Amino acid sequence: MSSSDAQTSHLRSGGALLVDCLKANGVDRAFCIPGESYLAVLDAFVDADIPLTVGRQEGGVSMMAEAWGKMTGRPGICLVTRGPGATNAAAGVHIAQQDSTPMILLVGQVARDMRGRDAFQEVDFVRMFGGMAKWVAEIDAAERIPEMIARAFATAMSGRPGPVVLALPEDMLTERVDARPVAATAPAEPAPSTVELARLEMLLQEAERPIAIVGGSRWSAAAAKRLDEVSRAWALPVATAFRRQDLVDNLHPNFAGDVGIGINPALKARIEAADLILLVGDRLSEMASQSYSLIDIPTPRQTLVHVHPGSEELGRVYQPTLGINATPRAFLDAWASLPVPNDPAWAGAADQAHADYLAWSEPTVSPGAVDMGAVMAAIRDRLPEDAIVTNGAGNFAGWVHRFHRYRTYGSELAPTSGTMGYGLPAAIAAKLRHPERTVLCVAGDGDLQMTIQELGTVLQEQLAIILIVVDNGAYGTIRMHQEREYPGRISATSLINPDFATLGEAYGAFVARVDRTEDFAPAFEDALGQTRLSLLHVKTDPEAITPATTLSAIRAAALSRLDT
Repeated sequence: MSSSDAQTSHLRSGGALLVDCLKANGVDRAFCIPGESYLAVLDAFVDADIPLTVGRQEGGVSMMAEAWGKMTGRPGICLVTRGPGATNAAAGVHIAQQDSTPMILLVGQVARDMRGRDAFQEVDFVRMFGGMAKWVAEIDAAERIPEMIARAFATAMSGRPGPVVLALPEDMLTERVDARPVAATAPAEPAPSTVELARLEMLLQEAERPIAIVGGSRWSAAAAKRLDEVSRAWALPVATAFRRQDLVDNLHPNFAGDVGIGINPALKARIEAADLILLVGDRLSEMASQSYSLIDIPTPRQTLVHVHPGSEELGRVYQPTLGINATPRAFLDAWASLPVPNDPAWAGAADQAHADYLAWSEPTVSPGAVDMGAVMAAIRDRLPEDAIVTNGAGNFAGWVHRFHRYRTYGSELAPTSGTMGYGLPAAIAAKLRHPERTVLCVAGDGDLQMTIQELGTVLQEQLAIILIVVDNGAYGTIRMHQEREYPGRISATSLINPDFATLGEAYGAFVARVDRTEDFAPAFEDALGQTRLSLLHVKTDPEAITPATTLSAIRAAALSRLDT
Protein backbone atom coordinates (compact mmCIF):
# COMPACT_ATOMS: atom_id res chain seq x y z
CA MET A 1 0.00 0.00 0.00
CA SER A 2 1.36 3.40 -0.99
CA SER A 3 1.58 6.25 1.51
CA SER A 4 -1.23 8.05 -0.30
CA ASP A 5 -3.42 4.92 -0.06
CA ALA A 6 -2.62 4.62 3.66
CA GLN A 7 -3.58 8.27 4.15
CA THR A 8 -6.85 7.77 2.26
CA SER A 9 -7.73 4.74 4.43
CA HIS A 10 -7.95 7.01 7.50
CA LEU A 11 -10.39 9.36 5.83
CA ARG A 12 -14.10 9.16 6.49
CA SER A 13 -17.10 11.21 5.47
CA GLY A 14 -18.50 13.87 7.73
CA GLY A 15 -21.61 11.74 8.10
CA ALA A 16 -19.62 8.71 9.23
CA LEU A 17 -17.56 10.84 11.59
CA LEU A 18 -20.70 12.30 13.14
CA VAL A 19 -22.16 8.84 13.84
CA ASP A 20 -18.83 7.73 15.31
CA CYS A 21 -18.96 10.78 17.58
CA LEU A 22 -22.44 9.82 18.74
CA LYS A 23 -21.16 6.35 19.59
CA ALA A 24 -18.13 7.79 21.42
CA ASN A 25 -20.55 9.81 23.56
CA GLY A 26 -22.52 6.77 24.63
CA VAL A 27 -25.55 7.11 22.35
CA ASP A 28 -27.42 3.80 22.35
CA ARG A 29 -30.46 4.84 20.28
CA ALA A 30 -31.46 7.68 17.99
CA PHE A 31 -34.81 8.80 16.57
CA CYS A 32 -35.35 10.17 13.09
CA ILE A 33 -37.47 11.06 10.12
CA PRO A 34 -35.24 10.48 7.06
CA GLY A 35 -34.41 13.32 4.70
CA GLU A 36 -32.27 13.82 1.62
CA SER A 37 -30.36 16.61 3.34
CA TYR A 38 -28.50 14.17 5.59
CA LEU A 39 -28.23 11.01 3.47
CA ALA A 40 -24.56 10.64 4.40
CA VAL A 41 -25.53 10.30 8.07
CA LEU A 42 -28.24 7.76 7.29
CA ASP A 43 -25.71 5.78 5.27
CA ALA A 44 -23.32 5.75 8.22
CA PHE A 45 -25.99 4.23 10.46
CA VAL A 46 -25.97 1.12 8.22
CA ASP A 47 -22.59 0.16 9.68
CA ALA A 48 -23.18 1.51 13.18
CA ASP A 49 -24.46 -0.49 16.13
CA ILE A 50 -26.76 2.32 17.23
CA PRO A 51 -30.45 1.42 16.71
CA LEU A 52 -32.32 4.02 14.69
CA THR A 53 -36.03 4.35 15.41
CA VAL A 54 -37.94 5.72 12.42
CA GLY A 55 -41.03 7.73 13.29
CA ARG A 56 -43.87 9.13 11.25
CA GLN A 57 -43.58 12.86 11.90
CA GLU A 58 -40.79 15.05 13.22
CA GLY A 59 -42.81 16.27 16.19
CA GLY A 60 -43.25 12.68 17.31
CA VAL A 61 -39.59 11.69 17.07
CA SER A 62 -38.44 14.88 18.78
CA MET A 63 -40.75 14.02 21.69
CA MET A 64 -39.34 10.47 21.74
CA ALA A 65 -35.82 11.91 21.97
CA GLU A 66 -36.88 14.29 24.73
CA ALA A 67 -38.45 11.44 26.71
CA TRP A 68 -35.23 9.44 26.24
CA GLY A 69 -33.31 12.34 27.74
CA LYS A 70 -35.70 12.45 30.70
CA MET A 71 -35.14 8.75 31.38
CA THR A 72 -31.39 8.62 30.93
CA GLY A 73 -30.14 12.05 31.99
CA ARG A 74 -28.15 12.12 28.74
CA PRO A 75 -29.16 13.84 25.50
CA GLY A 76 -31.83 12.14 23.46
CA ILE A 77 -30.80 12.27 19.80
CA CYS A 78 -33.20 13.34 17.06
CA LEU A 79 -32.34 13.66 13.35
CA VAL A 80 -34.59 15.51 10.93
CA THR A 81 -34.35 17.24 7.59
CA ARG A 82 -34.29 20.97 6.93
CA GLY A 83 -37.22 23.37 6.57
CA PRO A 84 -40.52 21.70 7.49
CA GLY A 85 -38.66 18.85 9.17
CA ALA A 86 -37.07 21.26 11.61
CA THR A 87 -40.21 23.32 12.16
CA ASN A 88 -42.16 20.15 12.99
CA ALA A 89 -39.41 19.06 15.39
CA ALA A 90 -39.58 22.37 17.26
CA ALA A 91 -42.30 20.91 19.50
CA GLY A 92 -39.82 18.52 21.13
CA VAL A 93 -37.20 21.27 21.45
CA HIS A 94 -39.69 23.45 23.30
CA ILE A 95 -40.54 20.59 25.68
CA ALA A 96 -36.84 19.98 26.35
CA GLN A 97 -36.33 23.67 27.09
CA GLN A 98 -39.29 24.01 29.46
CA ASP A 99 -38.71 20.63 31.12
CA SER A 100 -34.91 21.10 31.46
CA THR A 101 -34.18 17.92 29.49
CA PRO A 102 -30.88 17.19 27.69
CA MET A 103 -31.52 16.74 23.98
CA ILE A 104 -29.64 17.20 20.70
CA LEU A 105 -31.51 17.93 17.48
CA LEU A 106 -29.43 17.34 14.34
CA VAL A 107 -30.92 19.06 11.28
CA GLY A 108 -29.94 18.63 7.67
CA GLN A 109 -29.18 21.93 5.95
CA VAL A 110 -28.72 23.28 2.44
CA ALA A 111 -25.24 23.06 0.96
CA ARG A 112 -22.85 25.78 2.05
CA ASP A 113 -22.59 27.39 -1.37
CA MET A 114 -26.38 27.84 -1.47
CA ARG A 115 -26.78 29.61 1.87
CA GLY A 116 -28.48 33.00 1.85
CA ARG A 117 -30.31 32.42 -1.43
CA ASP A 118 -33.55 31.16 0.12
CA ALA A 119 -32.70 27.76 -1.31
CA PHE A 120 -35.09 24.81 -1.16
CA GLN A 121 -36.28 24.44 2.47
CA GLU A 122 -33.56 26.80 3.72
CA VAL A 123 -33.99 28.15 7.25
CA ASP A 124 -31.67 30.20 9.43
CA PHE A 125 -31.68 27.81 12.37
CA VAL A 126 -29.73 30.10 14.68
CA ARG A 127 -32.51 32.66 14.40
CA MET A 128 -35.27 30.05 14.49
CA PHE A 129 -34.14 28.17 17.61
CA GLY A 130 -32.03 30.88 19.23
CA GLY A 131 -34.52 31.75 21.95
CA MET A 132 -35.52 28.14 22.59
CA ALA A 133 -32.32 26.09 22.74
CA LYS A 134 -29.26 26.39 24.98
CA TRP A 135 -26.99 26.49 21.93
CA VAL A 136 -27.65 26.60 18.19
CA ALA A 137 -24.89 26.35 15.59
CA GLU A 138 -24.06 25.17 12.10
CA ILE A 139 -21.09 22.88 11.52
CA ASP A 140 -19.26 24.57 8.65
CA ALA A 141 -16.37 22.11 8.30
CA ALA A 142 -16.32 18.34 8.76
CA GLU A 143 -13.09 18.42 10.75
CA ARG A 144 -14.94 20.38 13.47
CA ILE A 145 -17.58 17.69 13.99
CA PRO A 146 -15.81 16.05 16.99
CA GLU A 147 -15.36 19.42 18.69
CA MET A 148 -18.93 20.57 18.17
CA ILE A 149 -20.60 17.27 19.01
CA ALA A 150 -18.61 17.09 22.26
CA ARG A 151 -19.63 20.66 23.06
CA ALA A 152 -23.26 19.83 22.26
CA PHE A 153 -23.26 16.97 24.80
CA ALA A 154 -21.52 19.07 27.44
CA THR A 155 -23.90 22.00 26.93
CA ALA A 156 -27.06 19.89 26.92
CA MET A 157 -26.18 18.21 30.23
CA SER A 158 -24.53 21.00 32.21
CA GLY A 159 -26.15 23.36 34.71
CA ARG A 160 -29.84 23.47 33.90
CA PRO A 161 -30.02 20.86 31.10
CA GLY A 162 -31.74 21.64 27.83
CA PRO A 163 -31.76 21.23 24.06
CA VAL A 164 -28.96 21.89 21.57
CA VAL A 165 -29.58 22.26 17.83
CA LEU A 166 -26.85 21.63 15.25
CA ALA A 167 -27.39 22.25 11.52
CA LEU A 168 -25.53 19.97 9.11
CA PRO A 169 -24.91 21.36 5.61
CA GLU A 170 -25.46 18.60 3.07
CA ASP A 171 -22.10 19.01 1.34
CA MET A 172 -20.21 19.15 4.65
CA LEU A 173 -21.49 15.67 5.46
CA THR A 174 -19.89 14.23 2.32
CA GLU A 175 -16.48 15.82 2.92
CA ARG A 176 -13.79 13.27 3.73
CA VAL A 177 -11.55 14.18 6.63
CA ASP A 178 -9.02 12.60 8.95
CA ALA A 179 -10.44 13.29 12.40
CA ARG A 180 -11.19 11.20 15.44
CA PRO A 181 -14.29 11.15 17.67
CA VAL A 182 -14.14 12.93 21.01
CA ALA A 183 -16.19 12.15 24.12
CA ALA A 184 -17.56 15.07 26.10
CA THR A 185 -16.41 15.52 29.65
CA ALA A 186 -18.92 14.70 32.38
CA PRO A 187 -21.00 17.69 33.49
CA ALA A 188 -19.89 19.46 36.64
CA GLU A 189 -21.63 18.45 39.87
CA PRO A 190 -21.81 21.66 41.92
CA ALA A 191 -22.25 21.07 45.64
CA PRO A 192 -23.04 23.25 48.68
CA SER A 193 -20.17 25.01 50.42
CA THR A 194 -19.59 24.63 54.15
CA VAL A 195 -20.82 28.19 54.64
CA GLU A 196 -24.06 27.43 52.78
CA LEU A 197 -24.57 24.23 54.78
CA ALA A 198 -24.11 26.12 58.04
CA ARG A 199 -26.66 28.72 56.91
CA LEU A 200 -29.09 25.98 55.89
CA GLU A 201 -28.75 24.33 59.30
CA MET A 202 -29.46 27.64 61.03
CA LEU A 203 -32.52 28.38 58.87
CA LEU A 204 -33.96 24.93 59.50
CA GLN A 205 -33.39 25.26 63.24
CA GLU A 206 -35.31 28.54 63.22
CA ALA A 207 -38.21 27.17 61.15
CA GLU A 208 -41.51 26.04 62.62
CA ARG A 209 -43.50 25.17 59.48
CA PRO A 210 -41.02 24.10 56.78
CA ILE A 211 -41.87 22.18 53.62
CA ALA A 212 -39.71 20.85 50.79
CA ILE A 213 -40.71 21.01 47.11
CA VAL A 214 -38.67 18.91 44.69
CA GLY A 215 -38.68 18.85 40.91
CA GLY A 216 -36.70 19.77 37.82
CA SER A 217 -34.09 17.51 36.28
CA ARG A 218 -30.63 16.09 36.99
CA TRP A 219 -32.20 13.59 39.35
CA SER A 220 -31.30 9.91 39.51
CA ALA A 221 -32.51 6.80 41.31
CA ALA A 222 -29.70 7.34 43.82
CA ALA A 223 -30.77 10.95 44.43
CA ALA A 224 -34.40 9.89 44.89
CA LYS A 225 -33.27 7.25 47.40
CA ARG A 226 -31.27 9.85 49.30
CA LEU A 227 -34.30 12.14 49.35
CA ASP A 228 -36.31 9.30 50.87
CA GLU A 229 -33.71 8.85 53.61
CA VAL A 230 -33.17 12.53 54.41
CA SER A 231 -36.85 13.43 54.49
CA ARG A 232 -37.55 10.54 56.87
CA ALA A 233 -34.69 11.56 59.16
CA TRP A 234 -35.84 15.18 59.27
CA ALA A 235 -39.58 14.35 59.38
CA LEU A 236 -40.12 17.01 56.74
CA PRO A 237 -43.21 17.18 54.49
CA VAL A 238 -42.13 16.79 50.85
CA ALA A 239 -44.19 17.85 47.83
CA THR A 240 -43.29 17.35 44.19
CA ALA A 241 -43.52 19.97 41.48
CA PHE A 242 -45.85 19.71 38.48
CA ARG A 243 -45.49 16.37 36.70
CA ARG A 244 -42.54 15.24 38.81
CA GLN A 245 -44.58 13.01 41.15
CA ASP A 246 -42.27 10.02 40.65
CA LEU A 247 -39.41 11.68 42.57
CA VAL A 248 -41.05 10.46 45.79
CA ASP A 249 -42.88 7.20 46.46
CA ASN A 250 -46.42 8.52 46.76
CA LEU A 251 -46.99 6.22 49.75
CA HIS A 252 -43.89 7.56 51.50
CA PRO A 253 -45.04 8.76 54.97
CA ASN A 254 -43.70 12.27 54.26
CA PHE A 255 -45.24 12.72 50.79
CA ALA A 256 -47.53 15.75 50.78
CA GLY A 257 -48.73 15.61 47.16
CA ASP A 258 -47.97 17.47 43.95
CA VAL A 259 -47.83 21.20 43.41
CA GLY A 260 -49.48 21.48 40.02
CA ILE A 261 -52.75 22.04 38.22
CA GLY A 262 -55.70 21.24 40.47
CA ILE A 263 -53.60 21.34 43.63
CA ASN A 264 -54.98 19.88 46.85
CA PRO A 265 -56.35 22.92 48.75
CA ALA A 266 -54.82 21.55 51.96
CA LEU A 267 -51.38 21.43 50.35
CA LYS A 268 -51.79 24.91 48.90
CA ALA A 269 -52.71 26.23 52.36
CA ARG A 270 -49.72 24.41 53.88
CA ILE A 271 -47.30 26.06 51.46
CA GLU A 272 -48.86 29.48 51.96
CA ALA A 273 -48.56 29.07 55.73
CA ALA A 274 -45.00 27.74 55.61
CA ASP A 275 -42.26 29.84 57.12
CA LEU A 276 -39.55 28.04 55.13
CA ILE A 277 -39.71 26.53 51.66
CA LEU A 278 -36.85 24.30 50.57
CA LEU A 279 -37.06 24.24 46.77
CA VAL A 280 -34.75 21.58 45.31
CA GLY A 281 -34.03 21.28 41.58
CA ASP A 282 -37.12 23.09 40.33
CA ARG A 283 -37.85 26.60 39.03
CA LEU A 284 -41.41 26.74 40.46
CA SER A 285 -42.74 28.10 37.19
CA GLU A 286 -46.31 29.11 36.36
CA MET A 287 -48.14 25.80 36.84
CA ALA A 288 -46.36 24.75 40.03
CA SER A 289 -46.54 28.24 41.54
CA GLN A 290 -50.29 28.54 40.89
CA SER A 291 -49.73 31.35 38.39
CA TYR A 292 -46.93 32.80 40.52
CA SER A 293 -49.20 33.26 43.53
CA LEU A 294 -47.66 30.83 46.06
CA ILE A 295 -44.44 32.80 46.45
CA ASP A 296 -44.21 36.58 46.14
CA ILE A 297 -42.01 38.02 43.39
CA PRO A 298 -39.31 39.14 43.67
CA THR A 299 -39.02 38.78 47.46
CA PRO A 300 -40.87 35.79 48.95
CA ARG A 301 -42.71 36.29 52.22
CA GLN A 302 -41.48 32.85 53.30
CA THR A 303 -37.85 32.03 53.91
CA LEU A 304 -36.81 30.50 50.59
CA VAL A 305 -33.88 28.14 50.23
CA HIS A 306 -33.49 27.55 46.50
CA VAL A 307 -31.23 24.72 45.34
CA HIS A 308 -30.62 24.44 41.60
CA PRO A 309 -27.88 22.98 39.37
CA GLY A 310 -28.00 26.05 37.12
CA SER A 311 -26.62 29.10 38.88
CA GLU A 312 -28.45 31.33 36.40
CA GLU A 313 -31.78 30.17 37.89
CA LEU A 314 -30.94 31.40 41.39
CA GLY A 315 -32.52 34.84 41.77
CA ARG A 316 -33.92 34.80 38.24
CA VAL A 317 -37.55 35.03 39.43
CA TYR A 318 -37.45 34.64 43.20
CA GLN A 319 -34.82 36.27 45.37
CA PRO A 320 -34.00 33.48 47.85
CA THR A 321 -32.90 33.90 51.43
CA LEU A 322 -30.29 31.28 50.59
CA GLY A 323 -29.41 30.24 47.05
CA ILE A 324 -27.36 27.08 46.61
CA ASN A 325 -25.87 26.09 43.27
CA ALA A 326 -25.93 22.29 43.50
CA THR A 327 -27.30 19.21 41.81
CA PRO A 328 -30.03 17.38 43.74
CA ARG A 329 -27.78 14.45 44.65
CA ALA A 330 -24.86 16.64 45.79
CA PHE A 331 -27.20 18.80 47.89
CA LEU A 332 -28.97 15.84 49.49
CA ASP A 333 -25.68 14.14 50.32
CA ALA A 334 -24.50 17.33 52.00
CA TRP A 335 -27.80 17.84 53.84
CA ALA A 336 -27.59 14.26 55.14
CA SER A 337 -24.34 15.18 56.92
CA LEU A 338 -26.09 17.74 59.15
CA PRO A 339 -27.18 16.71 62.65
CA VAL A 340 -30.87 15.81 62.81
CA PRO A 341 -32.87 17.79 65.41
CA ASN A 342 -34.23 15.63 68.24
CA ASP A 343 -37.55 17.41 68.64
CA PRO A 344 -38.20 19.71 65.67
CA ALA A 345 -40.93 22.32 65.93
CA TRP A 346 -42.64 20.80 62.92
CA ALA A 347 -42.95 17.27 64.42
CA GLY A 348 -46.10 15.60 63.14
CA ALA A 349 -46.51 17.92 60.16
CA ALA A 350 -45.40 15.29 57.66
CA ASP A 351 -47.93 12.77 59.01
CA GLN A 352 -50.76 15.27 58.61
CA ALA A 353 -49.57 16.33 55.16
CA HIS A 354 -49.49 12.70 54.01
CA ALA A 355 -52.93 12.05 55.47
CA ASP A 356 -54.22 15.06 53.51
CA TYR A 357 -52.67 13.62 50.35
CA LEU A 358 -54.18 10.15 50.87
CA ALA A 359 -57.63 11.63 51.35
CA TRP A 360 -57.26 13.89 48.27
CA SER A 361 -56.05 11.02 46.06
CA GLU A 362 -59.02 8.75 46.76
CA PRO A 363 -61.02 8.64 43.50
CA THR A 364 -64.16 10.74 43.28
CA VAL A 365 -67.26 9.93 41.22
CA SER A 366 -67.63 11.63 37.84
CA PRO A 367 -70.89 11.93 35.87
CA GLY A 368 -71.70 9.80 32.84
CA ALA A 369 -71.78 6.12 31.97
CA VAL A 370 -68.01 5.82 32.50
CA ASP A 371 -66.78 7.03 35.88
CA MET A 372 -63.15 8.14 35.45
CA GLY A 373 -62.59 7.88 39.20
CA ALA A 374 -63.45 4.19 39.06
CA VAL A 375 -61.24 3.80 35.98
CA MET A 376 -58.26 5.25 37.85
CA ALA A 377 -58.98 3.03 40.86
CA ALA A 378 -58.95 -0.03 38.59
CA ILE A 379 -55.64 1.06 37.06
CA ARG A 380 -54.10 1.74 40.46
CA ASP A 381 -55.15 -1.67 41.78
CA ARG A 382 -53.74 -3.59 38.81
CA LEU A 383 -50.74 -1.72 37.46
CA PRO A 384 -47.29 -3.00 38.55
CA GLU A 385 -45.44 -0.62 40.88
CA ASP A 386 -42.61 -0.11 38.38
CA ALA A 387 -44.94 0.62 35.46
CA ILE A 388 -44.21 3.76 33.46
CA VAL A 389 -47.20 6.05 32.95
CA THR A 390 -47.10 8.64 30.18
CA ASN A 391 -49.51 11.37 29.18
CA GLY A 392 -49.73 14.52 27.12
CA ALA A 393 -51.90 17.51 27.96
CA GLY A 394 -55.60 17.99 28.52
CA ASN A 395 -58.15 17.84 31.31
CA PHE A 396 -58.12 14.03 31.18
CA ALA A 397 -54.68 14.19 32.79
CA GLY A 398 -56.23 15.64 35.93
CA TRP A 399 -57.53 12.19 36.86
CA VAL A 400 -54.13 10.62 36.25
CA HIS A 401 -52.17 13.14 38.32
CA ARG A 402 -54.63 13.26 41.19
CA PHE A 403 -55.53 9.59 41.59
CA HIS A 404 -52.62 7.52 40.31
CA ARG A 405 -49.95 6.85 42.93
CA TYR A 406 -46.45 6.77 41.47
CA ARG A 407 -44.39 4.30 43.48
CA THR A 408 -40.95 4.25 41.88
CA TYR A 409 -38.46 6.72 40.45
CA GLY A 410 -38.68 6.98 36.67
CA SER A 411 -42.34 5.95 36.47
CA GLU A 412 -43.78 9.23 35.11
CA LEU A 413 -43.21 10.79 31.69
CA ALA A 414 -45.29 13.92 31.21
CA PRO A 415 -44.51 17.40 29.86
CA THR A 416 -44.37 20.32 32.28
CA SER A 417 -44.63 22.41 29.11
CA GLY A 418 -48.23 21.27 28.68
CA THR A 419 -47.67 19.86 25.20
CA MET A 420 -50.47 17.86 23.61
CA GLY A 421 -49.54 14.63 21.85
CA TYR A 422 -46.61 13.83 24.14
CA GLY A 423 -47.94 10.64 25.74
CA LEU A 424 -47.70 8.24 22.78
CA PRO A 425 -44.17 9.21 21.62
CA ALA A 426 -43.01 9.12 25.26
CA ALA A 427 -44.51 5.65 25.68
CA ILE A 428 -42.61 4.48 22.60
CA ALA A 429 -39.34 5.75 24.04
CA ALA A 430 -40.14 4.22 27.43
CA LYS A 431 -40.89 0.76 26.03
CA LEU A 432 -37.76 0.83 23.87
CA ARG A 433 -35.70 1.80 26.91
CA HIS A 434 -37.42 -0.56 29.35
CA PRO A 435 -38.96 -3.45 27.38
CA GLU A 436 -39.36 -5.46 30.59
CA ARG A 437 -41.65 -2.87 32.22
CA THR A 438 -45.34 -2.20 31.67
CA VAL A 439 -45.85 1.08 29.81
CA LEU A 440 -49.24 2.79 29.99
CA CYS A 441 -50.15 5.85 27.97
CA VAL A 442 -53.30 7.74 28.93
CA ALA A 443 -54.32 10.18 26.19
CA GLY A 444 -57.26 12.44 25.47
CA ASP A 445 -59.00 12.31 22.11
CA GLY A 446 -57.69 15.68 20.97
CA ASP A 447 -54.37 15.04 22.65
CA LEU A 448 -53.77 11.69 20.94
CA GLN A 449 -54.61 12.97 17.48
CA MET A 450 -51.65 15.36 17.60
CA THR A 451 -49.28 12.38 17.20
CA ILE A 452 -51.61 9.46 16.45
CA GLN A 453 -49.60 8.54 13.36
CA GLU A 454 -46.88 7.22 15.70
CA LEU A 455 -49.03 4.11 16.12
CA GLY A 456 -47.15 3.09 12.98
CA THR A 457 -43.91 3.33 14.95
CA VAL A 458 -45.41 1.15 17.69
CA LEU A 459 -46.31 -1.45 15.05
CA GLN A 460 -42.91 -1.29 13.34
CA GLU A 461 -41.02 -1.66 16.63
CA GLN A 462 -43.51 -4.33 17.87
CA LEU A 463 -44.05 -2.62 21.22
CA ALA A 464 -46.55 -3.93 23.78
CA ILE A 465 -47.78 -0.53 24.96
CA ILE A 466 -51.17 -0.05 26.62
CA LEU A 467 -52.96 3.02 25.25
CA ILE A 468 -56.09 4.34 26.93
CA VAL A 469 -57.95 6.92 24.83
CA VAL A 470 -60.25 9.10 26.94
CA ASP A 471 -62.79 10.36 24.40
CA ASN A 472 -65.19 13.15 25.38
CA GLY A 473 -65.53 14.63 21.89
CA ALA A 474 -64.00 17.96 22.80
CA TYR A 475 -60.89 19.97 23.42
CA GLY A 476 -61.92 19.80 27.06
CA THR A 477 -59.46 22.21 28.63
CA ILE A 478 -60.34 25.03 26.26
CA ARG A 479 -64.06 24.23 26.54
CA MET A 480 -63.69 24.55 30.34
CA HIS A 481 -62.08 27.96 29.96
CA GLN A 482 -64.77 29.02 27.48
CA GLU A 483 -67.53 28.14 29.94
CA ARG A 484 -65.73 30.03 32.68
CA GLU A 485 -65.12 33.19 30.63
CA TYR A 486 -67.87 33.07 27.97
CA PRO A 487 -70.56 30.76 29.41
CA GLY A 488 -72.69 29.00 26.81
CA ARG A 489 -70.78 30.50 23.86
CA ILE A 490 -68.99 27.48 22.40
CA SER A 491 -66.56 27.90 19.52
CA ALA A 492 -63.90 25.62 17.97
CA THR A 493 -63.81 23.08 20.80
CA SER A 494 -66.11 20.29 19.57
CA LEU A 495 -64.52 17.22 17.95
CA ILE A 496 -65.90 14.61 15.58
CA ASN A 497 -63.62 11.65 16.24
CA PRO A 498 -62.89 8.38 14.47
CA ASP A 499 -63.71 5.04 16.04
CA PHE A 500 -60.41 4.72 17.88
CA ALA A 501 -60.91 0.99 18.48
CA THR A 502 -61.31 0.31 14.76
CA LEU A 503 -58.25 2.43 14.10
CA GLY A 504 -56.34 0.38 16.67
CA GLU A 505 -57.33 -2.81 14.87
CA ALA A 506 -55.81 -1.40 11.67
CA TYR A 507 -52.51 -1.17 13.54
CA GLY A 508 -52.77 -4.75 14.79
CA ALA A 509 -53.76 -3.84 18.32
CA PHE A 510 -55.82 -5.68 20.88
CA VAL A 511 -58.78 -3.34 21.28
CA ALA A 512 -61.71 -2.89 23.62
CA ARG A 513 -64.53 -0.38 23.75
CA VAL A 514 -65.42 0.93 27.17
CA ASP A 515 -68.90 2.48 27.21
CA ARG A 516 -69.72 1.65 30.85
CA THR A 517 -67.66 1.75 34.02
CA GLU A 518 -67.96 -2.00 34.54
CA ASP A 519 -66.41 -2.65 31.10
CA PHE A 520 -63.09 -1.13 32.03
CA ALA A 521 -61.51 -3.45 34.63
CA PRO A 522 -61.80 -6.69 32.57
CA ALA A 523 -60.60 -4.89 29.44
CA PHE A 524 -57.58 -3.50 31.30
CA GLU A 525 -56.74 -6.93 32.71
CA ASP A 526 -56.84 -8.35 29.17
CA ALA A 527 -54.57 -5.54 27.99
CA LEU A 528 -52.02 -6.28 30.72
CA GLY A 529 -51.69 -9.82 29.36
CA GLN A 530 -51.02 -8.81 25.75
CA THR A 531 -47.68 -8.99 23.92
CA ARG A 532 -48.74 -6.36 21.38
CA LEU A 533 -50.23 -2.87 21.39
CA SER A 534 -53.48 -2.60 23.35
CA LEU A 535 -55.92 0.25 22.74
CA LEU A 536 -58.85 0.84 25.09
CA HIS A 537 -61.37 3.36 23.73
CA VAL A 538 -63.03 4.93 26.80
CA LYS A 539 -66.08 7.09 26.04
CA THR A 540 -66.68 9.75 28.67
CA ASP A 541 -69.31 12.42 29.21
CA PRO A 542 -68.18 16.01 28.42
CA GLU A 543 -69.81 17.00 31.73
CA ALA A 544 -66.96 15.18 33.51
CA ILE A 545 -64.56 18.02 32.85
CA THR A 546 -62.35 17.73 35.96
CA PRO A 547 -62.26 15.45 39.01
CA ALA A 548 -63.65 18.32 41.10
CA THR A 549 -66.46 19.87 39.03
CA THR A 550 -68.65 19.67 35.92
CA LEU A 551 -69.18 21.85 32.86
CA SER A 552 -72.67 22.75 34.05
CA ALA A 553 -71.35 23.86 37.44
CA ILE A 554 -68.66 26.00 35.80
CA ARG A 555 -71.22 27.57 33.47
CA ALA A 556 -73.67 28.25 36.29
CA ALA A 557 -70.99 29.90 38.39
CA ALA A 558 -69.90 32.05 35.45
CA LEU A 559 -73.47 33.15 34.68
CA SER A 560 -74.03 33.99 38.33
CA ARG A 561 -70.87 36.08 38.34
CA LEU A 562 -71.95 37.94 35.21
CA ASP A 563 -75.41 38.59 36.66
CA THR A 564 -73.87 40.31 39.66
